[in-house]
Amino acid sequence: MINRLLSNDLPRSKILVVILVSLTLLLALAPFIAPGVNALSVAAKILVFIVLVASFDLLLGYTGIVSFAHTMFFGIGAYGVAIATTRLGATWEGLAIGICGALALSLLLALAVGLFSLRVRAIFFAMITLAIASAFQTLASQLSDITGGEDGLNFRLPDQLQSGYLFFDAPFLGVSINGRFLTYYLLFFTAVLMVLALLRIVNSPFGRVLQAIRENPFRAEAIGYRVVMYRTVSSVLSALFATMAGVMLALWLRYNGPDTSLSFEIMLDVLLIVVIGGMGTIYGSVIGAALFVIAQSYLQDLLKLGSDAASGLPWLAALLSPDRWLLWLGVLFVLSVYYFPTGIVGRLRRR
Repeated sequence: MINRLLSNDLPRSKILVVILVSLTLLLALAPFIAPGVNALSVAAKILVFIVLVASFDLLLGYTGIVSFAHTMFFGIGAYGVAIATTRLGATWEGLAIGICGALALSLLLALAVGLFSLRVRAIFFAMITLAIASAFQTLASQLSDITGGEDGLNFRLPDQLQSGYLFFDAPFLGVSINGRFLTYYLLFFTAVLMVLALLRIVNSPFGRVLQAIRENPFRAEAIGYRVVMYRTVSSVLSALFATMAGVMLALWLRYNGPDTSLSFEIMLDVLLIVVIGGMGTIYGSVIGAALFVIAQSYLQDLLKLGSDAASGLPWLAALLSPDRWLLWLGVLFVLSVYYFPTGIVGRLRRR
């Protein structure tokens, strides 16, 4: 049963199984284990990044395409929800229209980018996607009547997803079953379904062809596969999954702006997570997203504790200053790449 659920792509490592099961249980029980606002927001961000990184892994890890426009589709998903609920009201119909409209726009843009750009060499395609993503971010910042400009859009969701909406008067296991609780589990089950769907795609005959194209596109072309078509379909599927990640982000934040979903920093974070977790694995997105988001969220707090503990040594206290958290995050990334050159999942599977 589990083998079929995972599309015959078992973790193939006892340590990896333990890590994946532990992360899944922690995320599934996060509202009960860590009901605080900050901790639950970290768990929700992990779920969003799992879907976003897994969708990019389909593009980079399985097809060998380097695209810098991935966050554009992420932003389209978030803006779709924000614009629709702002214009049509906080209704389920408005939310559905926003999601469907975002998916349709992403499909058309990904199809256009794929058909017109994937015939060029990899480096030129990466530059084209970078230019498209930058243009889209500028456009979103300037169309203030539609997108809210640099200030972004604050919006409401249907009443059942509001924090003040209680499904039961009495708390369950000390946790209020309210709209925020429902929103979190919408994100959790969406992330699970998206990951299982991506596993199904990459382990299908279509996924095998993508891997053949990644390894040697000329040989794949020679034996009869239409490389441009397969790459285009991969780009479209990846864009649609990224759009759903943007929808998840908007549902949780109730706000969206250019810096929230279209920032190039998000693209860099996705690249780092793919490398840390392991390219071409899907499972790497789960482990990489969890490690990266936790480090990004709590590294400053840990450094502050270390700085206070080393107050007797001024040079060490200054080195451990929370203001230098990006430096230490970079050190952690370098160490992870050095000790796990094929990513955490790749190293564990090889063992």
